Amino acid sequence: MSTRSILKDKSGRESVRNVVESCSHKYQLVGLPETNEPSNRAPRTPSRAANTSNRAPRTLSRALTRPSRAPQTQIARPLIHPSTHKYINKFTDSHNHPSSRIQLRLKLIASGEGERVLCGITGYINWHKDVRSERQTVEKMAETLMHRGPDDSQIWLGQHVAFGHKRLSVVDPAGGKQPMTKQKNGSNCTIVYNGELYNTEELRTELKKRGYTFQSTSDTEVLLTAYLEWKEDCLDHLNGIFAFGIWDGERDQLFMARDRLGVKPLFYKEGGGQFIFGSELKAILAHPDVEAEVDRSGLAEIFGLGPSRTPGHGIFKDIDELRAGHALTFSKNGLKRWRYWNVKSMEHEDNEEDTAAQVRELFVDAVQRQLVSDVPVSAFLSGGVDSSAITAIAADYFKKQGKDPLPTFSVDYEGNDQHFKKSKFQPSSDQPWVQKMAAFSQSDHHDEVISGGALADHLKESVTLRDQPGMADIDSSMLWFCRQIKRHTTVSLSGECADEIFGGYPWFHDPSTVGGDGFPWMRSLDSRIDLLHPEWQKKLDLKTYVHDRARETLEETPRLTGESKEEAKRRELFYLNIHWFMAQLLDRKDRMSMGASLEVRVPYAEHKLVEYVWNIPWEMKMAGSREKGILRKALEGVLPDEVLYRKKSPYPRTFQPEYTSAVVKWMDEVLADPDSPLFGFMNREKIAAIVKSEGKEFKDPWYGQLMRGPQLIAHLCQIDYWLRKYDIKVNE
Repeated sequence: MSTRSILKDKSGRESVRNVVESCSHKYQLVGLPETNEPSNRAPRTPSRAANTSNRAPRTLSRALTRPSRAPQTQIARPLIHPSTHKYINKFTDSHNHPSSRIQLRLKLIASGEGERVLCGITGYINWHKDVRSERQTVEKMAETLMHRGPDDSQIWLGQHVAFGHKRLSVVDPAGGKQPMTKQKNGSNCTIVYNGELYNTEELRTELKKRGYTFQSTSDTEVLLTAYLEWKEDCLDHLNGIFAFGIWDGERDQLFMARDRLGVKPLFYKEGGGQFIFGSELKAILAHPDVEAEVDRSGLAEIFGLGPSRTPGHGIFKDIDELRAGHALTFSKNGLKRWRYWNVKSMEHEDNEEDTAAQVRELFVDAVQRQLVSDVPVSAFLSGGVDSSAITAIAADYFKKQGKDPLPTFSVDYEGNDQHFKKSKFQPSSDQPWVQKMAAFSQSDHHDEVISGGALADHLKESVTLRDQPGMADIDSSMLWFCRQIKRHTTVSLSGECADEIFGGYPWFHDPSTVGGDGFPWMRSLDSRIDLLHPEWQKKLDLKTYVHDRARETLEETPRLTGESKEEAKRRELFYLNIHWFMAQLLDRKDRMSMGASLEVRVPYAEHKLVEYVWNIPWEMKMAGSREKGILRKALEGVLPDEVLYRKKSPYPRTFQPEYTSAVVKWMDEVLADPDSPLFGFMNREKIAAIVKSEGKEFKDPWYGQLMRGPQLIAHLCQIDYWLRKYDIKVNE
């Protein structure tokens, strides 16, 4: 048996709680507490902090003290795998408990609270034919998303609509499957959904008051019922991360939406009376009417902006991404898209003390809500302030709930203690700080160390998971790391997005980038252009393309009347970061974690926190003249001062000679191939010079702070692999 978690109750006796996994790893059982035991549910959102100018300093315990929520309603007894039944009987018979018998309330992770953990969605609408005979088509599309939900596949077919859903199958009550259909006034609505609602119980309570009943405990049913009540306005009531589609039988219409910050992905292709969608591009490419075709704009994305993408661009010809905070409908009247959420610029009225208190309230609430799960939860821990804050709050919450220590995970590279090279962007190694935080939080810490060979071995798979060339070993290490975490837990919390919303990156502090044009994390454009053949330099016109994409986003920035020119420019920079750099990191985290069938949650991307921090003036964000100063101030008493005021260090990169040798060897093979598709676009001799110097010939980071040297070589290899693997057809 892989996992058995036993906790003690108040009397000191052992009680079954948390998770028992069957030896097959396919079936996970959740033992919930007796009704007279404390609830595990996260607290409700606290009210706005009162003026704190005269109150005593806040402590972590005070920040985390909240009333508990009521226990959830028990669902019908599920069908359980026989091997799991045998283990439960043996397990429960061998442990004493204060009650007359141990009551295990078993929930379907794939349809109850855990149903939202792992899934992928796909489907299509075609007004010109009856698609009910095309089960194999949608099954093939859904199968491409197997990694997002490896154990179960469900299909739903209507006259003009086909839905597919992949999920993790644990136990199997009929009421929890997707696609899910619910009826109101004789009309059916059917949903496919990927995501998680953090206000499920609040919504369920409100909807019950309005006369609705529920057949399951799943947030899927709550979301579908919210649509029945409020139609498209249901989005105003949702707090969570999601991408979903709802077929409204009464309206003969598809409604789709994506969460406010774009944590969950969604792509689509529309034209000729047909609409095809999927959680990932590969699902759309699996439809027989779609080719892996790329036009000039797609090539400009790869060579001019990669590994990022323009918001809404799907790389492949005529494929779009539904942007973060957007929704759409598709009916016989055509496609309609709209933005339902954006940050709003307004005067910030709180003083520094009140601001720090409110940031703390919002952040603590976001972390605690995202700890709610019926499967094991862990946290990424790098020793930086962002992940350390999540760890400290989560570990404290676990202790108060009487749970085992919080599992935490860090990643490092084999031999990096010998090969690490200090730089402006990476001033110190993470490991000493990781150990300090693990000791401080008393977490169950796991140091995961990846070899250079394993790092290189995952480069190709990371391209397939992204459906485009990615961030080289920054991706492959994340994929490997998530697989190590998945061996222990199913859900993990990570610290992405703090730097984007609080201003932690170097370019926020450089006057030349604050007032400049373009993307400050990508100063390699001239060098990128120089690597292309002259004809492609002319065809793609990357300078114009990249400049126009940046300008389009900057022009969207919500303005504040009366703001100084400098503040207005800085606001633009924050907006650019949220919609580009942060979006690309969230994209990476989703694909690599889903490639490991691991659900990763990002508390800093909680929209209420983002909305509040958006309007904090720069001087206040820089409280104490430190980057992310207001966040650090908000976390005083939560973290040790030495961690709280550690200088920012990004996600670790490798300095392993073994990895450099592996990617150089790979590119040598590409160079030796006369049919390499890469050199249809790029100059072979110039790439050879870069390889000969092990990347030192290319002076600027290709992207961000770390993609240089061997990382650049690996990225170019990934471009070649992508062109081959997807058999890309170029449409000029």
